[in-house]
Amino acid sequence: MRDIDMKTFVALARNRHFGRTAEELNTTQPAISSRLAALEAEFGCRLVHRGDRAFALTPAGRRVLAQFQQTLAEIDALRLSLGQEGLARREPLRLGAIDSVSATWMPGLIETLRAAFPELRIELTVDGTRPLVDGMRNGDLDMVFCLHPVLDDGFRSYIACVLQMLWAGAPSLIERERRYSVAELAEMPIISFPRNSPPFQMIAPFFHDEQVLASKLTSCNSLYAMVNLLIDGFGIGAIPTVSIRREIAQGLLVPLQVAKRFPPMPIVASYRAGSDQGFLWQVVEHAKATVSDYCAGVEPELAWLDDAVARRAADG
Repeated sequence: MRDIDMKTFVALARNRHFGRTAEELNTTQPAISSRLAALEAEFGCRLVHRGDRAFALTPAGRRVLAQFQQTLAEIDALRLSLGQEGLARREPLRLGAIDSVSATWMPGLIETLRAAFPELRIELTVDGTRPLVDGMRNGDLDMVFCLHPVLDDGFRSYIACVLQMLWAGAPSLIERERRYSVAELAEMPIISFPRNSPPFQMIAPFFHDEQVLASKLTSCNSLYAMVNLLIDGFGIGAIPTVSIRREIAQGLLVPLQVAKRFPPMPIVASYRAGSDQGFLWQVVEHAKATVSDYCAGVEPELAWLDDAVARRAADG
């Protein structure tokens, strides 16, 4: 089995789109389809669901994806150990992430990196988007996952994933069967992300577009603190659904039925280009694989890998 076939399938599972996969691998869509067909013929089963439904791997496809990711990671690690990717990195890998990332798939990425690079030291900084971007520009961080790209020369960025945002609040505040209009939401106390953060900046247009104003607004720079304020009944908030799945399952928070959904939140990955690029490229590949696995393990509407609107927002 060729490396290119394994890499093609991993890229297809990450992109969930034949055209974007062909663009990433600098080939044609028929070539991607041909490689997939060859793999399915070799394994004797379908790896990808066909039809009008959204892209999805079959159970066999998920098993093949996991094995391909492991095999490719082992090959990369072997190349590194043999010196084909340069000397082993001696400095710590300095990662940065916002709360929404550190509370979801960051532990999986750290576990993957430790398995691939047993001697690697990892330093994780959890902070807001602005400090993380500044840390990249100041040379204090190697790779960050936040809400804005680092657009300066010497950096590369991509959409890591997109998270669904959900209006939620304590059971004492929410009428479960009620469908809340934007005007009704504006009358309630709202707990929001920090001022000048992308989610905070989306609050005003969300209400202004309906010609209403949210006046009872409290901002907070900690997702953990926000969730606790919501649980204690201090207000409602638009939060990434994956960040409060446990609280919803335990009945501590209740989703609001709303007439207008809050826009999804893109998570942008930025990393330093140039020196040590061979090593960082491998870190990026491990990050993409980890996020792909995470998105495949949750409901498709909660977290996904690509979104045209989110991509334009990151590029702009």
